[in-house]
Formats: sequence, C-alpha cells, structure tokens
Amino acid sequence: MAKGPEKNTKNKALHTKLMNRKKAKFQEEKKGKALRMKALVAKMNEMNKSKEE
Repeated sequence: MAKGPEKNTKNKALHTKLMNRKKAKFQEEKKGKALRMKALVAKMNEMNKSKEE
C-alpha cells in the first residue's frame, strides 16, 4: 500500500513559532500599557491629594 504525501511539518512549526512570537509581543504591549496606566493613576491620586491639602 502506498502512503499518502508527507506532512508539511516544517511550515507548521514555523507558523507556530511566528504565532507564539506575535502572542508574546501583544502580551508585552499589554503589560507595558498596564504599568503606564498604573503610574498615571498613582500620579493623579498624588496630585489630587496635594490639592486637597
């Protein structure tokens, strides 16, 4: 019996690698945005506290 064509594992592996890179990039951006937002909120809270005094 003849076997079917070989699986295209090379392209699948490359695609997975690229998709993982893309996901990691978005996670880094998300963490960066969260840190900037946290710093901004802390700064605004400090400004509001100083205005009240």
